[in-house]
Amino acid sequence: MTSSGLEHPGARRKLWRPPQELEPALNPNAEFSRAAVAAPHRLAVEAGRDILAEGGDAIEATIAMAAVLAIVYPHMNSLGGDGFWLIDDGKRQPRAIEACGFAGQLATPEFYAAAHLEAIPSRGPRAAVTLPGAVGGWMLAREFSAASGGRLPLPILLEAAQKLAREGYGVSASEARFDPTRDIALMQAPGFAAAFLDEGKRPAAGLLRKSPRLASLLGQLAHAGLDDFYRGDIARELAGDFETLGAPITRVDLKTYEAAWRRPLSLRLSNAQLFNTPAPTQGIASLILLGLLEHLGAPRPDSFAHSHALIEAAKRAMQIRDRVCTDFRYAMADFDALLAPPALQREAAAIDMTRAAPWPLREEKGDTVWLGAIDAAGLCVSYIQSIYWEYGSGCVAPRTGLLLQNRGSSFSLEPGALNELAPGRRPFHTLNPAICRFDDGRALSYGSMGGDGQPQFQAQVFSRIRAGASIRDALAAPRHLFGRAWGAPSASVKIEAGFDDGVARRLEAAGHFVERLGPHRQDDFGHAGALLRGVNGEIEADHDPRADGGAAGI
Repeated sequence: MTSSGLEHPGARRKLWRPPQELEPALNPNAEFSRAAVAAPHRLAVEAGRDILAEGGDAIEATIAMAAVLAIVYPHMNSLGGDGFWLIDDGKRQPRAIEACGFAGQLATPEFYAAAHLEAIPSRGPRAAVTLPGAVGGWMLAREFSAASGGRLPLPILLEAAQKLAREGYGVSASEARFDPTRDIALMQAPGFAAAFLDEGKRPAAGLLRKSPRLASLLGQLAHAGLDDFYRGDIARELAGDFETLGAPITRVDLKTYEAAWRRPLSLRLSNAQLFNTPAPTQGIASLILLGLLEHLGAPRPDSFAHSHALIEAAKRAMQIRDRVCTDFRYAMADFDALLAPPALQREAAAIDMTRAAPWPLREEKGDTVWLGAIDAAGLCVSYIQSIYWEYGSGCVAPRTGLLLQNRGSSFSLEPGALNELAPGRRPFHTLNPAICRFDDGRALSYGSMGGDGQPQFQAQVFSRIRAGASIRDALAAPRHLFGRAWGAPSASVKIEAGFDDGVARRLEAAGHFVERLGPHRQDDFGHAGALLRGVNGEIEADHDPRADGGAAGI
């Protein structure tokens, strides 16, 4: 690959600045007059804001932020992961981009049988079953941007990420809170320890880390274009990496991969239209959950009635999701019918607003970043990028330095299973970015990380904003979670520190198993973010105080 120091003739100035210069630029009031971005790491926020200041649109700012996050938040996402976009220009129906890598042509049940495995591992080379799709999504989104007037050259969009990879960044507080040394399989994944540990130990927050191979890769992308990732020099190097590691992906797989435009799912509420991503994501669960809340009378946020209704609605939404969500080519359900009033009314009628229903829990973990942007023209972006579990497969590709995802571990080796493994098949995804158009003209981009918790966190944040809370207050207020996230073992309602104890006691009285978690467990409750464009074009934006970012704009 070419040197990472390449410059593009259209690059007019250097956007990147040393990290110590960035902090004062974040807006403490979360209000902006023209355009704004939000992301879980402040370096990504600054990269996005600089793109807006340079005249870039919301898509270009999102690509710049996504590239930075792929460097500075490796426990959550990577260039070796997937991504899903919702894009709304306020004129036509919003559009979705599915940038989900499919299973490689060598990924067959026989491949695992030969290794005497009865299930796909969660870590290691055999967990890296699917292609990295995120860069393909950047490429498709950038084509849309260019057709709509986007003008910034690719080297400008990737500059901040490239500089940080080469010159270094401090390990984030979020990453430092996770201890990879407790996961033996992760520690044994090829290349993991050398890339992410500090002399074999858990890295401390602020530790300087450099990623020269990723800097070189980003330099090649800036010079040759994003398509090089799948059909050029990078693809050749990646194919060699997969072969060296023993992952079931080939160069032919890379050559045939393309992200795709999809029609979003949609749900009508009394004063708004909601949009989310279709299968293979769990966007259907997020919309069903909010639809059920509406049919249950949209109780006041953070009351017992709201919390109980949300928990019970989440149970029903996840059960439906687990029956229908798979690669869209194999999905048999009528998703629009599932969101229609008769179906939602039937599900809502089955909910007892005084007692908790039993729940057969399935294991779920997830690590993801949500980010968003709204520009001066009103273009609204909601984007999620992920490697599935923390650090994905744990495998770091030896030539390119890519951290590979383990999304393929959600496939089943059981014949006839809903998400049965087959070459070319897309895995089930918990990722689901959201957008709302309010009837009064406001537009909301929002989302969260957190596996099964994503629909629940989205619902809590959205309900608060809909009821009139500020973006900052809606994100900062304590949350609850039914089920599992980040490897929690119990089928409980997990209550965040600071949550109303009176509501918690009423939940217990209604039959919910309530588990009170301390402040050190803040990451169990997701990293959410939101941007709200008002009727006069003003933007209110922020990102979760549980993460390491915020919002900035012009």
